[in-house]
Parts: sequence; C-alpha cells; structure tokens
Amino acid sequence: MPQCVVIADDLTGANATGVLLKKMNYTAYTVMNTERIELSTLKDCDCVLYPTDSRGVDPGIAYNRVYNVCDLLKNDEVKVYSKRIDSTLRGNLGSETDAMLDCLGEDYVAVVAPCFPSSGRIVIGGYMLVNGLPLHKTDIAIDPKTPVKISEDAVLFAEQSKYKVASILMKDLMHGKHYLADLMKKHVEEGCRILVVDCVTQEDLDLIADAVITSKLKIVAVDPGVFTATLSRKLITPSEKKEKSRILAVVGSVHPNTRKQMEELWLSQRTHNVFVNTKELLEDETRREKEISRVTEEILRECKLNMVSTVTGDGIYPENRIDFKPYMEKYHCSMDEVTERINSGFAEITYRIFKAEPEFKGLYTSGGDITVSVCARFNTAGLSLMDEVLPLAAYGQFLKGEFEGVHIITKGGSQGQNDAINRCITYLKEKLYI
Repeated sequence: MPQCVVIADDLTGANATGVLLKKMNYTAYTVMNTERIELSTLKDCDCVLYPTDSRGVDPGIAYNRVYNVCDLLKNDEVKVYSKRIDSTLRGNLGSETDAMLDCLGEDYVAVVAPCFPSSGRIVIGGYMLVNGLPLHKTDIAIDPKTPVKISEDAVLFAEQSKYKVASILMKDLMHGKHYLADLMKKHVEEGCRILVVDCVTQEDLDLIADAVITSKLKIVAVDPGVFTATLSRKLITPSEKKEKSRILAVVGSVHPNTRKQMEELWLSQRTHNVFVNTKELLEDETRREKEISRVTEEILRECKLNMVSTVTGDGIYPENRIDFKPYMEKYHCSMDEVTERINSGFAEITYRIFKAEPEFKGLYTSGGDITVSVCARFNTAGLSLMDEVLPLAAYGQFLKGEFEGVHIITKGGSQGQNDAINRCITYLKEKLYI
C-alpha cells in the first residue's frame, strides 16, 4: 500500500507534486475516479495523489470532499499525509486542512510550510512573498475566482480554520532542529493544531522535516509539494531500494569560491569534515601514507553519525597554500607531476573510504584534476551522464569497475554561487533518498 497520501485541491497541483516525488524514484499514481480503480491497484505504488477539484467551491463542500478521500485512503502503512495547497495560498486552506485533521484523529497536527523556492514563493516573517513581492501586491489579489488579499499565511489559516494556529518564524529556525522540535511540541501542548512555519530555501525545508521527525509528532504536511517531497525523502524508502546510503565530498580546489561554497555547506547541513594536510602528500612515502591513513580513518570512524562526510584540502585557506618550486627541485620534476602527487593522494583516500564502507553511494568532487585521479583510481570505464545539476555541474553514475552505479557530481572549483556545493549535495541526497 502507498506510504504517502497526497490530497490536492486540483489536478495540476496533484500532478506537480507527483512529479517531484517521481524525480526521487517513487512510484506515484494520480487517482481521479475511485469508482474506476480498485484500491488493490495501489498496492505497488509508493505515493498516491488524489485531486478533489475543491479550490473554488464552498468551504463546506471542500471539507466533505477532502474528508471522504482521506477516509478512503488512510492506512496504518502511510508515513506521510499531505494536504497539497496552492503555491499562492488560494482556495479553502482552512476547511481542507481541518478535514484531514478530523479524519486522521486528534493526535495529528498540521505543519504548514508553503514555500516553493524554485518558483519564487517564500515565507519570511510570517509573510508570503512571490518573486519578492508581498502576496497581496501580486495579481493573485485580483484573481477573479479565488483572490487572496492577505500576505500573512498564519492569518489566512486562522480565518478559515476552526483550530488554533501558531506561527513559527525564521528566528526560531536559526536555533536548529532540536529547538524547533521542542517549540513545535510546546505549541501543540498549548492546544495548537496548525503550525505555520517560515521557509525560504530547500535547507529550511530539510530543517523543518528533521524537526518534525525529531519531535515524533504525527503530522499532515500542508504545502505546495516541496515540503511533502522533502519529508517523504526522509521517511520513505522507494519500494525498489532498501540499502542505506552516504555521501562523500572530496574537494581539492584552492579557488576562493571553493572556500565560500564549503563554508556554506558546513553551515547549512550536518557534515563531518576532515582537512587534508596537503604538504604531507608531497613528502616521503612514510609521511604520505601516514596522512592518507589518518584522513581515511577519521572519516570512517565518524561516518556512521553523518550522512555527509567531506574531505577538504587545507589549501582552501591562503595561509596553507603550497609553493611548488622547492618540491619540483627536490623531486626533479614538473609542476604537473607535483600536483598529480597531491591529486593521487586525494584519490587514494577516496578509494579506501569507498572500499571500507559500502554505504557510501554518492560522491561529489571539486576540481577537474581531482576528479580525473579519482576516476582512474576507481578503475571506472567512464560516467553515464544523466543531468545538469547547475551550470558546469554534471550528475551521473560510474560505469563498470568496483564501484559501478555509484552516483557522482563533478564541478569545477571556480564555478557557481556560494550555495553551489550545498545544492549539489542536496541533489545527491534526493537521488539517494537520504
């Protein structure tokens, strides 16, 4: 039976959410006529989406449609219940949310996270902005069928719902998932059944989902689809995939952009980083081996506590940059040969980590030379390219070799904005259902 049930107020919204789920390899069915489908037909799908065509109808009619569908589809196996709402807050937000809460029982609460970052829909300070404009200053305010003249999302829910509403702001998110989980539980203890949360970025949605899971609250996700997809990724394993997965980022680039991007990653996501003392990779074999072993062992010792581990060259900080000339003289070789010694060291660390811990299924590499060395050490025949994550960041999988099928994103060190690596790691998480 489906582990995710999405009840949407219109067909296009249901399909849009279904596509987000499908991108993460969930099997998703949109059901439009329950009289034409046996519920047993749904036993092999991960997610079922049902549009009630209720956005523009009377609130009482909308309530009944949503309640009846929820009653039909609810099941002990469902891990994610979702009330898909319009990305600009049109429609019967309150009555439809009430319907799902009433149907599922008094121990359920609604967590409203109505942002859609890629479409310019965000919520900050309790106000929804659409491409930077408050909602009431957009064309949605004059929509002929379902106009919205208020930008405060919590106010909209409070006006339409019979249940007490609490607003959770960005300042609350800044304290992390445990604080947020405790705050959610506090609001629930005070009688609130609808929690409306600020959200601006995908990282915010990940944090909210992590807080929900930490709180152990039974919830209905109320959103335009991205929060539902995020929560599903963390709670549901696609039917064809059961193994755990981890991600390793290997970064040898010394470009200033790389430092900014790594610092953004470390601030945004829970990671365990180990710096490589790059100079040690240029010393004699004993010291080189000692450094490779140290980094490898530190990653392996801590990786069970973190889904994402990072191996970073200390050269991202200018004070650690290496003057290659003494080493060129010492080894009577070219600069390319010296840098190759560093690159092969990073590659050896990467190989040993993947060899020792099979749960590493995702790899991010930054710096073209590092990527070449890693591919050579992995003895791969090549990469099956599948997508462009962002300009000059490619996603694919290893072909042949010991690690065939491992997911990899490669990116030049100088490319992208400050959030580029963060976005790449988030993309890998989605592909690996982390």
